[in-house]
This record gives sequence, structure tokens and C-alpha cells, in this order.
Amino acid sequence: MNQQHPFIPVAEPLLAGNELKYVTECVQSGWVSSLGKYVRDFEQQFAAYCDAQYGVATFNGTVAIHLLAATLNLGPGDEVIMPGLTYVASANGIRYTGATPVFVDSERDTWNIDPATVEAAITPRTKAIMAVHLYGHPADMAPLRDIADRHGLLLLEDAAEAHGARYRGQRVGGLSDAAIFSFYGNKIITTGEGGIIVTNNREWAERAFFLENQGRYNDNPYWHPEVAFNYRMTNIQAAIGLAQLEKIDDLLAIRRNNAAHYNRRLADIPGLTLPPQAGWAENVYWMYSVIVEDEFGLGRDELRDRLRAAGIDTRPFFYPVHTLPMYNTGQSLPVAEDLGRRGINLPSGATLTPEQIDYICDTLSNFRF
Repeated sequence: MNQQHPFIPVAEPLLAGNELKYVTECVQSGWVSSLGKYVRDFEQQFAAYCDAQYGVATFNGTVAIHLLAATLNLGPGDEVIMPGLTYVASANGIRYTGATPVFVDSERDTWNIDPATVEAAITPRTKAIMAVHLYGHPADMAPLRDIADRHGLLLLEDAAEAHGARYRGQRVGGLSDAAIFSFYGNKIITTGEGGIIVTNNREWAERAFFLENQGRYNDNPYWHPEVAFNYRMTNIQAAIGLAQLEKIDDLLAIRRNNAAHYNRRLADIPGLTLPPQAGWAENVYWMYSVIVEDEFGLGRDELRDRLRAAGIDTRPFFYPVHTLPMYNTGQSLPVAEDLGRRGINLPSGATLTPEQIDYICDTLSNFRF
């Protein structure tokens, strides 16, 4: 460990707005659970931010995927096409219903689901395509929309990592039939833990609220006609989220400025492929992620070890989900697998300073010699 430089984590939340004020109001009022004004306000305002009409907040992003799948009545025998290169929660939330995730490969240039691989994966059991906006860069949604419409399929977004990212000028979350977000502590905005479904379909929103609320109606609170869930967000979580949402433009600007700083410093280091930025997209750089090529001279894992010894935390790319034991059928997705082997997430949080970025880049540069 480098004793001359404080340890730099991958990400820390920046709580610099009204978080304490709103949480204190929750505590003083006694409204600390799932009832209270902040839940409804947060749902409405975050949905509106995504250009969607309805939001249903949950206590984390994984259950938002499960709740959405249950709302859409997915179950055994149904299939949902998604990228292999994603966090395991994307698949788990579908599997919880008994439906089957079907994995396809990634684009080399955006790291996201490759639309060219989707159509061949469609079967009579396919019910939906779920795009994942990996590490903050939007997936190419127009061809996915075309495929979904031609085959009568739902198009969903896992936007857990991409709050505020834009595709052809429109924010993610409003690009599909329904989307989910996560508000875990390292996300662009946080509620500590939390998630949300956003949609323009009123029937789905009402169904999701019914299912997350133990399967009950507000006018008859102890009548439960179905087995359902307790997936509600608390008022304290929503209070933090609302304060974060008030500052989201500032939080996004920090990440974009930090990414620009990284790009300037790392552009001339051979063997590092910098994050994607398609001309039709606005990347929000939830993680500042690079691909470690052979030319760099160190493998990804050795590089991570040496960075940690220098006081710099990192994360590897996700293991492609189709390689994990519970989902492994021997399928080969070569682009996803190569990206998964070579990808590394550098410190990326909103508390990161220019001086820390310079130290990280200087350290990377020194490893070349």
C-alpha cells in the first residue's frame, strides 16, 4: 500500500444537498416507513425526469426487475433476451418468476447488447428484449425497438447504471415499454438502497404497486386476493433520493468532467481502450471503464493488484452472466467474454478530485516503464 497517498475508492456517494434536512423531517414527523410524502414525490419526479408518466419505487434495483417481470406476468416457459455482459441481477430478477434469460453478445464499440445478434435468439417462447445501458452508455435502442415491434415483443430497459444518459437526445428510461433503475450507494443518485420502475402504461404501474404492496388495495388494506411481495421503498430512502434528484445535473456534470479529465490524461497511453461515446449517445460514465489490451504490457488482474498496492481501488468488469454456474449452458459469446476478461473500472464517484485523477493516471503511465 502506498503510504504517501490516501486510498482512493471506486465510488462514494456525494450527499451535499437537502438529504439531512429531508431525512430529519421524516424522523421528526415519525413517517419513516413506506408511508409518507417523499415516496410519492420521488416516484412522480423521477418518472417525469425520464419522460415517463408513472413511477413505482422499490427497496432495491433487483426487486424492481422482479416486480416488473411479475407485473408483466412472465413465468415458466417464457424467455427474455438480454446481453450476457451485465450484472447478474438483470438475469436473476427474470429468473425469480420462473422465466428464462436468454443471453446474446455485445457490440465491440459500445459494450452493449448487439442488435444484430438478437433476432436469431427469438423463439416462440420469447416475450421481451431487455437492453442494459452498461456502465452509463446507452444501448442502441432504435434497432431493438424495430425488432420488438416486428415480432410482437416487449422492449425493456435495465437502466440501473445510466441515470440521465441520453439516446438520440432522449433520456434512458423513456425509450421502452418499461424500465428499471437502481439507487444503490454507488449509483449516480442514491437512496442508500432502492430502485424504481418507470413506464407510460398506467395499468402496469397500478399492477406493480398492487404487487409490491402485499397484493392489497388502499381501500381494503387487509384483503389480499393474491400472493404478492413487500417491495416498498421507505420514506427515508425516498427523502434521500429526492434530495439527490434535485442535484442530479450537478452530479452528472462532475462525472462528465472527470471522464474528460481521464480521457485527456490517458489518451496517449498505448494499450488502454477508453470508454465508448457513440455519436448518438450521451454517456454518463457511471463507471470510468477501460479495456486493457495486450499492448499495455500488464494483464487486467495484475494491473488491479498493482493499482491497489498504490492505494487505488478498482473493479473488474462483470463476469458475463452466461459463464456463471447457474446460467452456464456452454454458450459462447466471444465479445462479451473478451470484454469481461479485459475490462477494469477505475475510481469514478462524484467525490473524486482532479488531483486524485492525476495520481491515478500518473500511476498508470508509470506502469508502462
